[in-house]
Amino acid sequence: MLSSASGSSTGGQLRRITLPVYSSISLHASAGERSKLAGDSDYMAKHPGKVYLVGAGPGDPGLLTLRGREVLERAEAVFYDYLANPLLLEHATDEAELVCLGQHGKGRVLAQEEINRQVIAAAQDGKQVVRLKGGDPSVFARTGEEITALEAAGIAYEVVPGVTAALAASAYAGVPLTHRDYASCVALITGQECRDKTGSALDLAGLASFPGTLVFYMGVTTAPTWAAELMKHGKPAATPVAIVRHCSLAEQRTIETTLGEVPEVLAPRNLRPPAIIVVGEAVAARTASEWFTSRPLFGQTVLVTRPEEQAKSLVRKLQQLGATTKLQPAIEITPVADWSAVDTAIENLATCDWLVFSSANGVRFFLNRILQLDYDLRSLAHCRLAAIGPATAETLAEYHLRVDLQPETYRAEALAEQLAPQAAGQRCLLLRASRGREVLAETLSAASADVEQLVVYESRDVAQPRPEVAEALAAGHFDWLTVTSSAIARSLVNMFGDDLRNTKLAAISPLSAGVLEAAGYPPTVVAEEYTTEGLVRGIVG
Repeated sequence: MLSSASGSSTGGQLRRITLPVYSSISLHASAGERSKLAGDSDYMAKHPGKVYLVGAGPGDPGLLTLRGREVLERAEAVFYDYLANPLLLEHATDEAELVCLGQHGKGRVLAQEEINRQVIAAAQDGKQVVRLKGGDPSVFARTGEEITALEAAGIAYEVVPGVTAALAASAYAGVPLTHRDYASCVALITGQECRDKTGSALDLAGLASFPGTLVFYMGVTTAPTWAAELMKHGKPAATPVAIVRHCSLAEQRTIETTLGEVPEVLAPRNLRPPAIIVVGEAVAARTASEWFTSRPLFGQTVLVTRPEEQAKSLVRKLQQLGATTKLQPAIEITPVADWSAVDTAIENLATCDWLVFSSANGVRFFLNRILQLDYDLRSLAHCRLAAIGPATAETLAEYHLRVDLQPETYRAEALAEQLAPQAAGQRCLLLRASRGREVLAETLSAASADVEQLVVYESRDVAQPRPEVAEALAAGHFDWLTVTSSAIARSLVNMFGDDLRNTKLAAISPLSAGVLEAAGYPPTVVAEEYTTEGLVRGIVG
């Protein structure tokens, strides 16, 4: 995750929240596809109001099902529980109304009757409604009550399964639920029964002799009661127990204990929900090493400072290695205010010998402008292409274009040195940001090239950081901060000043590192290969 922006703590009011870009989203539909799907009037005319009861999974947003993502992408209203990862709301369109139903310990949690009323009202309005629930809707999520209310109101609905916490605990913490030697069955048990119920429906005496694994949901605060009852009815105090907290998230923690010790381990203030508690002999067969927590960056928090639209790839790489990621862009990238110079250059591409790209942003802004003007890539037939590095070359490849020249060292000096002999006497169009170094233009001009610099996008500093990010950095809560350009380095110095000393700085190149060093903040790591892959390798060490 990049961040955990939470919804309203008071709950119940429709409003739109804005979230940073976070996790791996390689399967996302494009913004245009999502907008078309959500706003297509013909589609909506044929599909009146409907409610989708969607399992959000145990925490990791990557565990949402494809069907769950699909209905989120076309939802007009999303009602989400506090246990549903807010990052999943990134799948919703900007036009969707997002309703937080409250968060325990942070304000009012809506009563079930009020949730039913709001969900039904939205569907009766003709909206496509997603009711987003932590885990699986059918496991201790009161879905039966919601279905009864929907049916009574004549509302169409669909239940979309999710990964329940018991299965996630088994996969992510290496705690087997079944084992050929110890357990051939599993019981899922609630630790919190309905307060209005007369007596208990739990047969703890029967569960004490259950020939398999017991998994308690919502059982932290009631552990003294159910543990004592199990032992009273013959469950050995030495029965192995695994407590998995924040399963599938970067905060995941697993505690191995015994049934007799559970009340003390889960005593007030020792360990807070959410946690899943697995009881049974199969726990003793837990794997020696956990794939999830043994990843090299597990438990470390990395502040990514690239612009939001560029951060996804770096965030994905860090998260795959176990890091928690937070996003604070140091610069923002926008289109140029006046396209006239770019448009003129596009009209005269036939006179150009070289197109020189010093960033992936330059590729996208320039080529997209060509397409917006109703030209196509045949306009580049007479041009040779030079790219500063592999990320820029890969972006050109997205447009089915191959570079003719890419230096071995991914710096403007290397690009200029390699291009200069070939560009002498030729016309070179340098596609660049509104600010940057002049070394490329100066070197090529000195080599008798006819150079025109063309600004195809604006780069500006972000003036103020998000308050929660500034507070976390000041408190030393970040293990690493990434610096992926000299412009980002300068902006970070202005934005955070001496608070940069409270974390380790990782620079993508000697150029970025030099800016930091000149300001008095030498980086801990400088990538040997000047790419995000090289930067990540430097952080891992």
